[in-house]
Formats: sequence, structure tokens, C-alpha cells
Amino acid sequence: MERMTVVFWTVICLLLGASVYFGLSAEAYRREIHQASQTSLASGDIVRLVKVIDGDSLLAAKEGEEPVSIRLLGVKAFESKLSKDAVSTYSQACVDSLRHHLENKPLRVLLNADNPKDKQERYLATLYADDQDVAVSLIREGLILVYTVYPFAALQSYHQEQEAARLAKRGLWANRQARTQAEALIRDWRSRSEN
Repeated sequence: MERMTVVFWTVICLLLGASVYFGLSAEAYRREIHQASQTSLASGDIVRLVKVIDGDSLLAAKEGEEPVSIRLLGVKAFESKLSKDAVSTYSQACVDSLRHHLENKPLRVLLNADNPKDKQERYLATLYADDQDVAVSLIREGLILVYTVYPFAALQSYHQEQEAARLAKRGLWANRQARTQAEALIRDWRSRSEN
């Protein structure tokens, strides 16, 4: 019985330690995002990449200023998960591609005209690197989906790029499981935007 007690308390200590670690990490991330929301950003500003957060969010900074949190307008990346499934592969590929498109380049910002910030106080923006819409590049690669819940000016052209990637079976569109999940999300977003 004593051995089971030791195992029990060891597991409890490991779980408590993991909880503290992940809690502190989440708090540090929250502070980073909050600090980033204190700096202002305007359409036409030139920024540089500070950090890619996920496939559709990043931190960027104007020269000599604190970083701001930016959410790419009109697109949604698959959520990254701890487990390795079909979509987590594309989630990581999207992060890598986003980093590749943005690293060491000046980025021009075009803010969403209707709502420049989302509920998390991230700027909603289209980013241009080398005069190319970064989101369009990710859509063409089949790494990100067009997010249709909130309309935006380039929605129709984003849809055309997504359809071309789907027909050419690029990126996630080549994987049956990822394609099925993407199509389910698209149907859900379509029904939400129609309401």
C-alpha cells in the first residue's frame, strides 16, 4: 500500500507542477498581448515581424515602438494541437510559411475599415510583403482557409484563390482528413454568416 501512496503523490506533484508551469506561460502570453495592444497602428504603416504566434496571428512592430498584435484579416488557420493529426501538420506548415513570408521584410499594413480590432484587441489587417498579400500566398499554398463569418473587401478574390488551391489539391486540400475538416468549418462559417 505504501508504494501506491508514493505513486499517487508523485502523480499529484507532477500535475501541480505542470499546472503552475502552463499557468505562468499563459499569463506571460496574456501580458505580451496586452502590452502589444497599447501601441497604435494605422493603415499604411510599415512594420517588421517580431514573432509568429500561430498561422493567422503575429506580433509586429514599427521602428522604435513596442510590438502590436495583428490577426490576418479574412483567413483562419487550423488550430495547432498537442497531438499529431492531419490538420496539425498543416497548422505548423502555415506557421513556418508565414514566418518565411514575413521574416526580415518590411510589411505594409492595411487595417480592416469596419473594425480595426477584434475582441482580443488584435489589429485586423491585411499585410503586404514585397507588395504581395501575405494571406493570398498562404491560401494559394493550401495552408489556410478563407474565414467568411465577417465580410471584407477581398473576400471574392480570396474565395477564388481557395477554390484554385482546392482544385489543384495543394496543401491541406490533398489530404482527405484535412479536407473533410476544412469543408466542415467552411459550412459552419457559411451558416453563421447567413444568420
